[in-house]
Amino acid sequence: MIVALIIACEIGFWVLLAAGLGFRYLLRMPRTGLALLLCEPVLEVVLLVATAWDLRNGAEPDWAHGLAALYIGYTVGHGHRTVRWLDGHAAHRLDGRPLVRPPRYGLARARHETKVWLGTLTAAVVATALLQLAIWYVGDPSRVTSLESWRTTAWKAAGIHGLIALTYWLWPKKASADDAGRGAGRERVGR
Repeated sequence: MIVALIIACEIGFWVLLAAGLGFRYLLRMPRTGLALLLCEPVLEVVLLVATAWDLRNGAEPDWAHGLAALYIGYTVGHGHRTVRWLDGHAAHRLDGRPLVRPPRYGLARARHETKVWLGTLTAAVVATALLQLAIWYVGDPSRVTSLESWRTTAWKAAGIHGLIALTYWLWPKKASADDAGRGAGRERVGR
């Protein structure tokens, strides 16, 4: 049941996102589009309540309950950034606004990657908190080993992503001569 609900929440996320952006840019109804986009956190609340309900009714804690916690953590850590990124692309494609891209080189790119990593760190904290609440809720140490292993998974993902973000600080990517020339050409044209 929980796996089906996770899949339904993921599908619901993309349906609400597409509907929100469609209302916002295609139908020129920005308030309705915003209202649809603001409904997305309701999906995570439904998943959280359903997971707690499942555990309360005596379900054996398994990988699906851990995956639900990681899914909710990911949505808290990266959901807003994902929606903002897709909104920017929709505004570019459907409304003619300029596309805002993340920095590609140097310390600006390192700062950007660190912000993205902070989203992963937030996801790990939220998932760990939810998993710990589930462990306390179940209250039987012999039944919660799968939930405990998901905490490790969340922190491994945050650690690996942190190492990747660190590489942008240690070895910042430099613009090639071609990229620098193209950037200078754009600056001259823009004056």
